[in-house]
Amino acid sequence: MIKKIDKNAVRAKRHARMRYKISGTAERPRLNVYRSLNNITAQIIDDVKGVTLVSCSTLDKDLASKVAELTKTEASKLVGETIAKKALAAGIEQVVFDRGGYLYTGRVKMVADGAREAGLKF
Repeated sequence: MIKKIDKNAVRAKRHARMRYKISGTAERPRLNVYRSLNNITAQIIDDVKGVTLVSCSTLDKDLASKVAELTKTEASKLVGETIAKKALAAGIEQVVFDRGGYLYTGRVKMVADGAREAGLKF
């Protein structure tokens, strides 16, 4: 019998390997991306203190109305721009990008591009 590969388990192992090297500090926190089937979430995390400094998602009330008529990739770019604006308002200019074990393409790449265009440095 052929067993079906659990893609999320493979992603979680890849993310654990990446997290061994990637860590967020107060000077340069970590921009983490989580991608579900319909939504995308981004958080800026200080791993030393263990706190989330800024977060943004397509499920946020202020973004939900804008995202309704956009495609998922366009919504991802909007999430990236929004989190960059929130980060700059909080005094965060430079981050480490954590793609969460996902491949750097599609919606994950659009979050990074949107954040870069809004002024966040990687």
